[in-house]
Amino acid sequence: MIQPARQDDDFLADVAAARAGAQADRLHLWWLGQSGFLVCHAGQCVVLDPYLSDSLTRKYAGTGKPHVRLTARVVDPARLEGISAVSSSHNHTDHLDAETLRPLFASNPGARFVLAAANREFALQRLGAEHRPRLAPLTDGTSTRIGAFTFTAVPAAHEELSPEYAGFVVSAGPFRLYHSGDTVLFPGMAERLRPFACDVALLPINGRAPERGVSGNLDGLEAARLARAIGAGCVVPCHHEMFAFNTASPEIFVEECIRLGQPHRVARAGEKLTFHPRSS
Repeated sequence: MIQPARQDDDFLADVAAARAGAQADRLHLWWLGQSGFLVCHAGQCVVLDPYLSDSLTRKYAGTGKPHVRLTARVVDPARLEGISAVSSSHNHTDHLDAETLRPLFASNPGARFVLAAANREFALQRLGAEHRPRLAPLTDGTSTRIGAFTFTAVPAAHEELSPEYAGFVVSAGPFRLYHSGDTVLFPGMAERLRPFACDVALLPINGRAPERGVSGNLDGLEAARLARAIGAGCVVPCHHEMFAFNTASPEIFVEECIRLGQPHRVARAGEKLTFHPRSS
């Protein structure tokens, strides 16, 4: 099994140190595995699409589509504290996991939950009606500010465009970060995203393989080219190294980024990446 760069106490100590030394011209993010990220700026933190349980491994054990975990869990979600907001790009369990979100919300009772407005009732069925007051539902093009962070919903096409699929542009201080959720390319996508001038793009690279039950995501070539097309300051790949049936090597992604001259960074789970504002 792949071991995270930092895990449990070591991971939490790294986050605490980054928060204690917070500077307005720094954006820190840690890959939590799959499409999950912890993002901190000026001492405040949000979590994007976390999956920090083994719920899918248990659910699909003994079936024709076993979710064999490749990377060990970075941290118990109950131990993540000081979180202002949590996002979910869509309803699939690796993006909206009750076994991750319930303990995370218990440790962060004031955290808001940012999600596509079309998914409100589904989320409450999965998490419990008591979480309704924390919901921050967004429709395409709308925004909400939570502490130091502003979330703006943009379209995503998990095989097809639907109100149930969303990406989020997350702004904090001088930084803009694009978290695509699960998506394929769709007409007008780059034109819609380019005006945000995102400093960081977080894009899946596992692609599509319907014969294995894998659908609805960019592959490495597409992720590199989309990052270039939207003018991303840096692109970080995700949605790999979690499940054996649904992963891809970052090698092709890296080669295409190099060919295009697209700045990129490939993180290990639990690793901190630090970004500085782009020069004007």
